[in-house]
Amino acid sequence: MATTDPSNIDLLYALQLPPEKAIEYFRQKGYAISWSWLDVWQAAQAKAFTVAGVMKMDMLQDIRQAVDKALATGQTYSDFEKALIPTLQRRGWWGRDAQVDTRTGEVKGKGLTPWRLKTIYQTNLQTAYMAGRYKAFMENVEARPYWQYTAVMDRRTRPTHAAMNGLVFRADDPFWESFYPPNGYNCRCRVRALDGDNLKERGLDLSSSKGRLSQIQVPTSARTDAPTAEVTRFEYAPQRYVAPDPGWSYNPGKAAWQPDLSKYAPDLVKQYHDRNPGK
Repeated sequence: MATTDPSNIDLLYALQLPPEKAIEYFRQKGYAISWSWLDVWQAAQAKAFTVAGVMKMDMLQDIRQAVDKALATGQTYSDFEKALIPTLQRRGWWGRDAQVDTRTGEVKGKGLTPWRLKTIYQTNLQTAYMAGRYKAFMENVEARPYWQYTAVMDRRTRPTHAAMNGLVFRADDPFWESFYPPNGYNCRCRVRALDGDNLKERGLDLSSSKGRLSQIQVPTSARTDAPTAEVTRFEYAPQRYVAPDPGWSYNPGKAAWQPDLSKYAPDLVKQYHDRNPGK
C-alpha cells in the first residue's frame, strides 16, 4: 500500500486554504450605511459591513461581495482591484467626485479612489483574519493561555506598535480588550498563542496591564477642528505610553461573537461571565 510522504505536502497550498473562521466572521456581518467612518464606531464595525460615504445599498453589496471573494479565495489586492474597478466605473463611483443625483441634487456618496479601495481591502481582510484567530485561540485557551503581541519589525512599522512587540499577557488580561490587533488602518500586527513551556523555552516574561491602562481623548484627524474620541492607552514603560488609532480601541473578535450583554439582566450577565472567564 502506498503511503504519503509528509515531505511532499505542499505547505504553501495549505497556508492558502480558505480561513474558515475569518470567513465566518466576515459573513455574519450585517450592513450599515454611513457618511463618515465615525458613524459606525469601533465594536459596531464587528457587526456591520460599511464603507464611509457609500450611501447606496446596491453599491455597498457589490463591494462586500468583492471583499468576500478576496477573503475566501486568497485573492491578491491586484486581482481584487481588477475585478471591482470596472463595476465602480460602470456605476459612476470611481474617482474623487461626490455622487450626486442629477434629478434632486441629493449627494448619494463619495467616490472611491485607489487609496480608499486599497484601505477597504486591507482593513477588512486583516480584521477578519485577526478576529478568526481570536475565536480559534479562545477555543484552545486552556492549553495555550498566554498571548504574545507580535509586530512586523521593519521600516513601515509604527513606533507605538514596535514598542509592544514581544510582550506576553494572559489571554484574559484587560490589555486585549483594547490592543488586540489590528490597532489602526494598515496595521500588520499579529498575536501568537503560547503555553507555559513556550515561555520557559523562549525566556519570555509574563506582563500584566494592571494599573497601566487609562483612557484619553485624542483627535480623530489632523484637522485643527477635528472632534476627539476616547481610546485606551497602555504604559509600557515608566511615563511611556502607546494607544491604538482612533476607532481601533477594541477587540474585533470579542465584539463579533460575544452577545450584547446590555440587553440582559445583571444576574444573567454574571452567569455569562462566570461560565466564560476572560470573555
